[in-house]
Amino acid sequence: MPSNYATSLEEVLWGIALVAITVAIHGCGMLATLFVSHTFGTRDDKLLSFVRGGAVLILASWMIVLVHLAELLVWALFFLWQGAMTDASNAYYFSLMQYTTVGSRFSLPPRWRLLDGMLPIAGLMTFAWSTGVLFMLAQEVQSTQLAAIHARRQARRAARAPATRPPAGGDRR
Repeated sequence: MPSNYATSLEEVLWGIALVAITVAIHGCGMLATLFVSHTFGTRDDKLLSFVRGGAVLILASWMIVLVHLAELLVWALFFLWQGAMTDASNAYYFSLMQYTTVGSRFSLPPRWRLLDGMLPIAGLMTFAWSTGVLFMLAQEVQSTQLAAIHARRQARRAARAPATRPPAGGDRR
């Protein structure tokens, strides 16, 4: 059964704009996540550095999730504004399911069908970016922990090593 659907320039332009807005929000969110994580993680006290490192990763994860949820709000509001979804709850749910590539029982009207595919494109790009940020933070925490372990081992070895004595016969001048 042939469809009367044809991709319109308006649909393409709105899709590109929504992806760009999503990426812009994500960029700001990732910078904020890195700033807060580094501020929280680089305090001078060394007390509970392992716990602090874990807390930094948890905080960053929460911030990243909130950034993704904010991005979804933009798409949901667009679908509501354009009448593509009838209520906010379904618009947000649809956006979440498409963004995460899970899919849902809802679909967009034929006029906006292209956005069914552009929303997961935005999700894939931003999830990859988020993964990179979280990976970088985890690597910093792990490097810090390994350096601390190495420093403690060196200090223990130095404490156990016999004190160096001057050569026999003393220092003659």
